[in-house]
Amino acid sequence: MDKISGMIEGFIWSPKGSEANNQVDDWPPEEGPHSDFHGPNAGSTACVAIIRNNQLVVANAGDSRCVISRKGQAYNLSKDHKPDLEVEKDRILKAGGFIRVGRVNGSLNLARAIGDMEFKQNKSMPAEKQIVTANPDVTTVELCEDDEFLVIACDGIWDCMSSQQLVDYIGDQLKSESKLSVICERVFDRCLAPTAGGEGCDNMTMILVQFKKPFDNPNAASTSAEELPSSSNQTLSGPNEGSSKT
Repeated sequence: MDKISGMIEGFIWSPKGSEANNQVDDWPPEEGPHSDFHGPNAGSTACVAIIRNNQLVVANAGDSRCVISRKGQAYNLSKDHKPDLEVEKDRILKAGGFIRVGRVNGSLNLARAIGDMEFKQNKSMPAEKQIVTANPDVTTVELCEDDEFLVIACDGIWDCMSSQQLVDYIGDQLKSESKLSVICERVFDRCLAPTAGGEGCDNMTMILVQFKKPFDNPNAASTSAEELPSSSNQTLSGPNEGSSKT
């Protein structure tokens, strides 16, 4: 049983082949402040969307992503928290961590998460300043009649499709299919790798919400795409952003 567990853990913590190209594994496997941690090492991203009246509030921690389709254009309502982002990299280094092969301490490929307690052991720092934090970014949007649907998905989807590609695909599917669960299944089939290895082998989770009724906000119709987000701590990504790689 120990051998099997070790093999599974090795697969989980090993970088993808595409990320490890031209990289030399020259650091000790037990390097880092998490090396003597013997507690639970599971973790999860969190991306939450709440609609209240005409207002949509999105909170995100990790590399899952929330995207809204407005007149067929994709707009990101969350930011992928990857270790190479300057704000994430700065926090990681100040908390005593490091980044190798695009991963926190050479293992975790995202910079914010619930759990992953071995990266939250710096007792001299508050929770939001740990190597990995669950502190979310929050974005607030006023919905209008131009809003067609909302997608929340994990990185297994975004590894294979950009936000605009997914919005285009879902828009085409909605022309002939009304059952949203069927459209989600088709997205999974499209992203699923034909063979083991490479993109399309990660776990995939997706939520699709279609807006069917016009919103009552009298000012909503005049809201432009540039005015879309009212964010507490981030700006909107444009409709042509590319997919992020893990």
